[in-house]
Amino acid sequence: MKKIEAIIRPVKLDEVKDALNKAGVRGMTVTQVAGCGLQKGKKGFYRGSEYSIDLLPKVKLEVIVPDAMVDQLLDIITTQVRSGEIGDGKIFVYPVETAVRIRTGEKGEEAL
Repeated sequence: MKKIEAIIRPVKLDEVKDALNKAGVRGMTVTQVAGCGLQKGKKGFYRGSEYSIDLLPKVKLEVIVPDAMVDQLLDIITTQVRSGEIGDGKIFVYPVETAVRIRTGEKGEEAL
């Protein structure tokens, strides 16, 4: 099993979520986060004064999937999110040793 963690623009969440559901992903965790990378934040103006916003709002999407689904889901997320501009986000893939469904005691891929 693998954990796919994608940091994306908030406006892309619904598109990605719908595409992952169509691909058979049965569960996900979504967290509102803030961060910066190459984008380096942006300048804003308030009442005529300039200020810097160093951390931009992002969404972290996490799913645990069988190894066989990883490449397909990476393609889906990349296709849905890519605009070609700085700030599109990043995807990380981590190994997962096991999963346990607390309600039933199922372990491994059955718990997904």
